[in-house]
Amino acid sequence: MRTAQSRPPVTARHVPLFCDTTLATRIERAEAQLIAAASTATRHRRGDAAGFVLPVAGGVASFAEADSPFNKVAGLGFGDAPSAAELDEIERAFTTYGVPTQVELAHLADPTIGTVLTERGYRLVSFENVLGLALDASSGGDTPEGIDIRTSEEGELERWLDVVVDGVAHPDTQGVPSHEEFPREAVRGAVRDLAGATQAARYAALRDGVLAGGASMRMRDGIAQLTGAATAPAHRRRGIQTALLAARLADAEAAGCDLAVVTTQPGSKSQQNAQRAGFDLLYTRAILVRQL
Repeated sequence: MRTAQSRPPVTARHVPLFCDTTLATRIERAEAQLIAAASTATRHRRGDAAGFVLPVAGGVASFAEADSPFNKVAGLGFGDAPSAAELDEIERAFTTYGVPTQVELAHLADPTIGTVLTERGYRLVSFENVLGLALDASSGGDTPEGIDIRTSEEGELERWLDVVVDGVAHPDTQGVPSHEEFPREAVRGAVRDLAGATQAARYAALRDGVLAGGASMRMRDGIAQLTGAATAPAHRRRGIQTALLAARLADAEAAGCDLAVVTTQPGSKSQQNAQRAGFDLLYTRAILVRQL
């Protein structure tokens, strides 16, 4: 069992982390690599050659399997602008599997891309926020009494998945709702593949000795990507999310990462928890979809 180090509270003198296009490029490339690795892992799990991962304009287009959250274009707009031929190729690829083409486009990306996509019939359907925290020796936080955070053991993977998937299936209603819903088994497969393929560290939260929540984190090139956290509905409002966040931040700083990032729904409880821990809103991604 472990307790995260103490982190001083955020004060009015807190200087927000400034995000320019250089920092956004770094974050979006890490996101594209994450999606590519997870999508490839899904195909390996199935044991067939269906699906694809295609590079496009500094990002990646991915189809993992039916109903997967990895079916999208990520990291677009921080290399050269995509050509018409490149967009034709990825749209045909998604159409082959009978799904629309979904693009996550950061508002710091090349602004001409939004015009190109809307002219091709893409429609804005939602937004998501990317928040970041510059890590230092104070990264971490206090763990509430009765809650223990530890690395999840290999032998408890299935139980860990049960808790995480159950938490995802019962999201908090605060903030803007997600435009997507995924079948339970698709979520389970995605969480398994994300943790396994990307070498993400898994964390277990125990409340009075009972497995009550889980989270994961991927560290690459100095960036700690907080790749998900969930609490079982019966254990919510007990500080578990905050404790999972604090433990991951402390570990990321100790491992030499200089930046932690997390993606949230706008106005959500997850965003509120992150900002209470000192995260700043760096940029927003627009979700654009071209239907079949």
